[in-house]
Amino acid sequence: SIQRLHLVFRHVKMRPSYCTTVAAAEDDVLFNTVGSTGVVTLNRPKALNALDLSMIRKIHPRLVTWESDEKMKLVIMNSTGEKAFCAGGDIRAVTEAGKVGGKLSKDFFFEEYILNNKIGTYKLPYVAIIDGITMGGGVGLSVHGMFRVATERTVFAMPETGIGLFPDVGGGFFLPRLPGKLGIYLALTGFRLKGRDVHKAGVATHFVQSNKIPELEEALTSLKEPEKLDVESVLSAFQDQSEDIPDNDFILQPHLDQISSLFGGESVEEIFENLKSDGSEWALEQLATLEKMSPTSMKVTLRQLIEGESRTLQECLNVEYRISQRCCEDRDFYEGVRAVLVDRDQSPRWDPPTLAGVTQEKVDWYFSPLPAERELIL
Repeated sequence: SIQRLHLVFRHVKMRPSYCTTVAAAEDDVLFNTVGSTGVVTLNRPKALNALDLSMIRKIHPRLVTWESDEKMKLVIMNSTGEKAFCAGGDIRAVTEAGKVGGKLSKDFFFEEYILNNKIGTYKLPYVAIIDGITMGGGVGLSVHGMFRVATERTVFAMPETGIGLFPDVGGGFFLPRLPGKLGIYLALTGFRLKGRDVHKAGVATHFVQSNKIPELEEALTSLKEPEKLDVESVLSAFQDQSEDIPDNDFILQPHLDQISSLFGGESVEEIFENLKSDGSEWALEQLATLEKMSPTSMKVTLRQLIEGESRTLQECLNVEYRISQRCCEDRDFYEGVRAVLVDRDQSPRWDPPTLAGVTQEKVDWYFSPLPAERELIL
């Protein structure tokens, strides 16, 4: 019966390690169908559900199959554990492969971006429940979908400039489309948005308190022939019921005008000068944060977002694949991962160490075409 399927679904969501009827306990992704709804559950809680190539290669074909199945009307993506939806991609493995010329440094980004594009062009309503840490690869699994539901446990960030990378997974598309220069601010500083602020910033489409998520998922899977408006109605109703979490003003509200003016520069050097000239305590705090980031990453990121404002998602992902491969050919990505994730000394030695040392020629190289056989074409 449908009621029994609902019970199975809730069992898989809350305690996947005890349910073997749908997938083995060691599976890194669980798949389930409840009526006309397909459910993808990220299942690496000890690794904060970090996305690896194995997961990508399971999720993409399943989304393709469901999209072409006339009986399927809705897809939900959620996760196990209470800490993270998906804390990012498995970039440590990528850098280890890159050091020795392994295929993973090419294949991971290539196939991840194809999955991002599938989510961004998906024909069925797609609901990502971003309950917990949502960064990097987790953003790519959610932000391009039709609906993104944040909870009070959601922590959103794109902290890539701090590891010598850049806000990929279509960051060049969605970040410039946030209000004002908020996207540029988030991309350069790696600022973390939490809870309702993820919704207020426009990253999430809805906010639902975490203890209502099982009930929300049951309501969604109970829809017989759900269309976009039906899903929207259910999500809005649960948002209205999420009154236990205080609805405070947006944390960045007092600084939005500063963000729009100070982060509106055409170059990173101009943004630095704007912050110095402003001289306020808040501006100097942002300047101190930026001074810790990879100068190369910041220059590449700013250009990526400025140009991305007029590009399609597909064009952004094509360009981002080029940038990803240049990161793997350069030095800062490896040094950033070493300092933050491996040795954890938090003291990366960037090369070059200053903005002045990052030439226009170097930035141009990051955006330059790859050999034809290596290009990602969407």
